[in-house]
Amino acid sequence: MSMNKFKVLLKVVEHGSLTKAAEVMGFTQSGVSHMINSLEDEFGFSLLIRNRSGAKLTTNGEEIVKTIREILKWNEHLEQQVASIRGIELGTIHIGTFTSVGVHWLPGIIQDFQRDYPHIEIRLVEGDYREIEDWIAEGKIDCGFLSLPTWDIFDAIPLHQDPMLVLLPREHPLSSEDSITLAKIENEPFIMPSKGSDYDVNRVLEKARTKPDIKYTLGDDYAIMAMVEKGLGISILPELVLRGQQRNIRLIELEEKSFRSLGIAVSSLREVSPATKRFLNYVKSYPKL
Repeated sequence: MSMNKFKVLLKVVEHGSLTKAAEVMGFTQSGVSHMINSLEDEFGFSLLIRNRSGAKLTTNGEEIVKTIREILKWNEHLEQQVASIRGIELGTIHIGTFTSVGVHWLPGIIQDFQRDYPHIEIRLVEGDYREIEDWIAEGKIDCGFLSLPTWDIFDAIPLHQDPMLVLLPREHPLSSEDSITLAKIENEPFIMPSKGSDYDVNRVLEKARTKPDIKYTLGDDYAIMAMVEKGLGISILPELVLRGQQRNIRLIELEEKSFRSLGIAVSSLREVSPATKRFLNYVKSYPKL
């Protein structure tokens, strides 16, 4: 069975369309269709349901797609090991990330890493913590930046303690405080990150046994800052999210200091590819985190 056929199938599943997969991979739609048909003939059952809205896996297809991901992963490992023996560092690393890491950490890390390993390709996928955890578990990405702790089945490397800060409008009566307790803001209108991005804030609130008066729920950190700036409520966000922002808001430390523990996780350190291992070692020793 051809690895190319497996790659084509996964690309169709990713985009939900034979046409889109063909465009991304530089094939004709008929070529993609032929490879899928050939794979179905080899297996002896249908892999995709095709209709006007696109393509999705059949029940049988869903059962084998995880194994196909594993086959492609280990094939990539083999190619990287062979290249390493020949003195060439190459491969592809799929990395899950979220906005603040993507903005403040990854540009510098990738710039330096690509300078040292120009033949290793990096592909980034952005999501929230829960999506990144799912992608690691499903084998869709090789590693992912997360807020720790994460799933027990993962191997995780702690990287940075990121302070959690209270956001207040400049004109708020408490804005002159050097630090603040959650009890003082319990009855204030609160702007909450949406599900999937709320883990860090919920941990702070649960630790203090505080239930805020949630008026708005937003999925974008920068939208939360804008709402606070307009006096629509207060919020709590990590320092890395707020770094470099020039807004008319006041950032105040919690009296009982709280942090999110940022790290990078993989399904198993023993099974990562040589290229991924290089990247993990690079991130661990990166001096600017």
